[in-house]
Amino acid sequence: MKLTYRIFICAIFFGFLSSFKPNQACQYAESNMGYVKSETEKAIGEIDIQLTRFHTYKAINAIEKTKSQLNECGCEQAVEIITESSEQLKMAAKAVTLAATQMLLEKAKQSIIESITLLKEHDGHQSFFGNDVLNINTTDIQGLTPRKPSTEAFAHQKIDSSLAHYKVSLDKVIANVNCKQAKAFANRIYNQCEQELLKPNLSENKKYYNLKTKEITAAAIEKLGQCER
Repeated sequence: MKLTYRIFICAIFFGFLSSFKPNQACQYAESNMGYVKSETEKAIGEIDIQLTRFHTYKAINAIEKTKSQLNECGCEQAVEIITESSEQLKMAAKAVTLAATQMLLEKAKQSIIESITLLKEHDGHQSFFGNDVLNINTTDIQGLTPRKPSTEAFAHQKIDSSLAHYKVSLDKVIANVNCKQAKAFANRIYNQCEQELLKPNLSENKKYYNLKTKEITAAAIEKLGQCER
């Protein structure tokens, strides 16, 4: 009975560890596709066809830089739809009229939104118990040997600790600085994180740092709202 129990616990533990990296790859891919969506929306909003093409090419390049994360994530449906959206963006960049360009961009945008949804769903499925189970109890259970946290997990804990201070500082900026100035400041950080996450050779720790910084900053931007007053 004890042996069966141990096998069950170990299966849970190793299942959790094996799901951790692909789960993060999906998060990185989702983040990058958020940038692709943003650039596509900017392209749609332009009335100058050259500026429309400028933002369209930025979206295309971002998809190219996301391919390694997509492969690691393993969501075949998302890859298929993203490939489709990439072709739509390329067609939009080559279109002669602004009307034709924007029609293709609208199609691409819908594909991009669908791919982001798929990546979110795949991210949740990849996690053994879902995203809320991040701290597994590895203390001695029924004679199991305690396990030390991995180097990567320890590094992520340190980053989380550091970003907790960043969040407090950002909250102070929101509370005490003019709304438009605070939003401009937060947008600069958000955009910088997006650009960093698009870099193909970024280390795992830098990816994690920029992803989490982006998430914290996005929440702050949403809290600031439209800055009407």
